[in-house]
Amino acid sequence: MNKNLDDYNRMRDFSATSEPAAVKRTGRKPAKDHALQFCIQKHDASRLHYDFRLELDGALKSWAVPKGPSLDPKVKRLAVHVEDHPLDYATFEGSIPEGHYGAGDVIVWDRGVWIPQDDPSKAYEKGRLKFELQGEKLGGLWNLVRTHMPGKQEQWFLIKHQDGAARPESDYDVVSAEPDSVISERTIVARTPKTKKTAKPKPIKKLAAPVRGKSAPLTGAHKAKLPDQIKPELATLVEKAPDGQWSYEVKFDGYRIMARIDHNEVKLFTRNGHDWTHKLPEQAKALAGMGLESAWLDGEMVVADEQGVPDFQALQNAFEAGRSANILYYLFDMPYLNGVDLREVPVEERRAALATVLKASKDPLLRFSDAFGEDPQALLNSACQMRMEGLIGKRLGSPYVSRRSSDWIKLKCKHRQEFVIVGFTDPKGTRSAFGALLLGLHERDSGKLRYAGKVGTGFTEATLDSLHQQLKPLQTKKPSVVNPPTGVELKGVHWLKPELLAEVAFAEMTKDGSVRHAVFHGLRDDKSARDITEERATAVKTASAKKPATRSSAVAKPKKAEPAPSQIGLEEGKVRITHPDRVIDASSGTTKVQLAQYYASVAEWILPQLKDRPVALVRAPDGIAGELFFQKNAERLAIPGMTTLDQKLTGQPMMVINNAEALIGAVQMSTVEFHTWNATSDKLDKPDRFVLDLDPDPALPWKRMVEATQLTLSVLDELGLKAFLKTSGGKGIHLVVPLTRKLGWDEVKDFSHAIVSHMAKLLPERFSAVSGPKNRVGRIFIDYLRNGLGATTICAYAARTREGMPVSMPIFPEEVEALKGGNQWNIHNAHERLAQVGDGPWADMKKTRQTITAEMRRRVGMKKT
Repeated sequence: MNKNLDDYNRMRDFSATSEPAAVKRTGRKPAKDHALQFCIQKHDASRLHYDFRLELDGALKSWAVPKGPSLDPKVKRLAVHVEDHPLDYATFEGSIPEGHYGAGDVIVWDRGVWIPQDDPSKAYEKGRLKFELQGEKLGGLWNLVRTHMPGKQEQWFLIKHQDGAARPESDYDVVSAEPDSVISERTIVARTPKTKKTAKPKPIKKLAAPVRGKSAPLTGAHKAKLPDQIKPELATLVEKAPDGQWSYEVKFDGYRIMARIDHNEVKLFTRNGHDWTHKLPEQAKALAGMGLESAWLDGEMVVADEQGVPDFQALQNAFEAGRSANILYYLFDMPYLNGVDLREVPVEERRAALATVLKASKDPLLRFSDAFGEDPQALLNSACQMRMEGLIGKRLGSPYVSRRSSDWIKLKCKHRQEFVIVGFTDPKGTRSAFGALLLGLHERDSGKLRYAGKVGTGFTEATLDSLHQQLKPLQTKKPSVVNPPTGVELKGVHWLKPELLAEVAFAEMTKDGSVRHAVFHGLRDDKSARDITEERATAVKTASAKKPATRSSAVAKPKKAEPAPSQIGLEEGKVRITHPDRVIDASSGTTKVQLAQYYASVAEWILPQLKDRPVALVRAPDGIAGELFFQKNAERLAIPGMTTLDQKLTGQPMMVINNAEALIGAVQMSTVEFHTWNATSDKLDKPDRFVLDLDPDPALPWKRMVEATQLTLSVLDELGLKAFLKTSGGKGIHLVVPLTRKLGWDEVKDFSHAIVSHMAKLLPERFSAVSGPKNRVGRIFIDYLRNGLGATTICAYAARTREGMPVSMPIFPEEVEALKGGNQWNIHNAHERLAQVGDGPWADMKKTRQTITAEMRRRVGMKKT
């Protein structure tokens, strides 16, 4: 580890910040198996700036660019050289706590690969780097030049080279035009200077907007025809409430719906433009009864539980059962009313007009989403205690725009629970008493106490002193946890007897079960440390494949006497889920029973994809962070409902899952992933499809994946073949090409190989036809190897053994460009997607009839046989 990475570690307290620590690597330096990555992080520290980072010699060389990059070659941007950062920092987003080095919010503003034009190490030493950037936002040639200006740190200039990617700053300022993260929904909201008051927006034009016969002058309103379509304004995720003038509303857990009213005709659209009027007849009737001439209204459809908290499960149940009368429509904006376009009207005036309109309606299904004038942190705490999702903030004075905007923000609730205090660290800097508390949790099954991370914020000076006095008598030489931290995290640790409990709020848990963004809320003395275990099981009933569980499930509380394993109820019988609360993904907190419920809920979609196809399972008995098992046969797996095929073709018995009982039974046996053959059991020697898996160098920007998908689709289209797309649930895209069953495995595989070789020959700088990380550096390997006998591909709608539990999701070709990655959907948000599009992207696959012809073979360079 180089000296600058030592500096990086020394300057940070990893018990308080969620930034990744620089870990010393031992042994031989690994062979380079990816392109050199770059990232630019937008960092709202004492002043907003952009951190420009280039991978070189095992670290990220870093420069702070106060004004951010410019595409104008005439503009030189000052770049102050700072300490190296570890490679893991390239994907870091979050909030660095106040009082710590670099305190403030961080997002990844751009990322991709950089291609040095000369030997990069020598050019760096000389202070003259010339390179090409291939990012989501930046491209073309750039220069980083060291100056001789005096200062504590080296002063460089970042300058755009004159080429096709250059643009005058007067025409286009990339920093202003594209302010958001390229890997998430996060943004950074510009701070409002405390010395300057926000001016009330000046009227652009005043026009009386008719509201039930009354006049209400609205700033910026203008007459216009009723638009055929208005897309909703979307909120961006922020780490904390920004300065300035904002209003805050509850974030509802429901379906976003836009209502279009044209006299007596009402239409209700999802955020993606799908017409759901037929699903919400009662709400459409209520809106028609308002007597409006014309309008566009924006809101959320929800069903509340007994405590008045929105319940997404109950909402789905209402849709399935046709009980739209139970669904409430909470309205929060009105971009158009009675011949007047209100999109340029400040949000507070639009909402006031909406409230006036709703007062005239007596229908209980229509509600106004109230704003609250309290402190946003206090509001967020209250929302979280009520088990709500969080808050939506809206900047006063802002217009309505049909895109994701930093004028609308969302603050999400953090998780909150008790932890055993197992140690503390020495204080650093100006901190007194101690630095952070080390936390532990008991495993439910074994009772073992495991390390669960640290909490270093949320303490006052008084709390630090009083708590330290309680910690000191409990010190012991040996750790009480079975998996104590090592390396940098172990430095300055004092172990404790596991007696005290801390209540801690946190954003998420890492893959290894450690809390992130943790905040201390106080000691708990109403429980014993031994009681801090995994939660007890709940009994969950779900429906069969014909009626997905998420649409008709009910949760029953366990009996007080003895905890029981969960039962997934199916028409074929019940599947017993043992250890239902075992966490299989620490980063999302996903439990085994949640995974089983997900698969039960998508049974109507995934079972047709599994039907009659030999399947391989990826099992994770110790969670996705533990050892994984790829299993192709049913040996020693007692899965109810499982069909076994003979072993003539492959030499081993094959598994087939044709019913929900076998699907959930496989999950009971710790299965996470389902991989399928390209053939069905009635003709195992004749594949009915082939798959092209676009597998990118990890450093490549997603934009390259979008281009690669479009190019591959074009090639297939030129050949006369129709392909269907799905996300891989990881970093790539899968193109599935259905075939009539005429050819054998070798012929189909050879043809798919020929397509890949053809594309790699046409565009060698983009594609590789050879597998292995070393062969795809800076390129995308189009994996055709999945098309051989016995090879498998992740099944559509199946979960993946990755952080966040993403799923492989069918998509429309036109959707590719709008995606931010191949892991966009997961087991927790897939239901929203499926409720909107169902099996639409793949609806025509069964009807597609096509075969590989001699002309196709000739066009991809295959020789006649």
